[in-house]
Amino acid sequence: MAWYEIVLGVLLMITAVVITVFVLMQKTDTEGLSGAIVGGSSDSFYGKNKGRTKDAQLAKITKVLSVIFFILVLGTTLILAVTR
Repeated sequence: MAWYEIVLGVLLMITAVVITVFVLMQKTDTEGLSGAIVGGSSDSFYGKNKGRTKDAQLAKITKVLSVIFFILVLGTTLILAVTR
């Protein structure tokens, strides 16, 4: 095993654990199917400032980490395919 395989593997594991932690820290959506059919009201103060809440920040961080994870997986696959 080369050193870069170990480094990429460790980075993938760390990223996966961090994504899992951030997903578990988020609140669950309690509206369920009825909220999807009827639609939620965003006319309240909370709805207008939804992007500034802790949950919105956690969601943004989760999205960024997911993109980083995808790039790491793609890069690892390409590097290992070329070197073997």
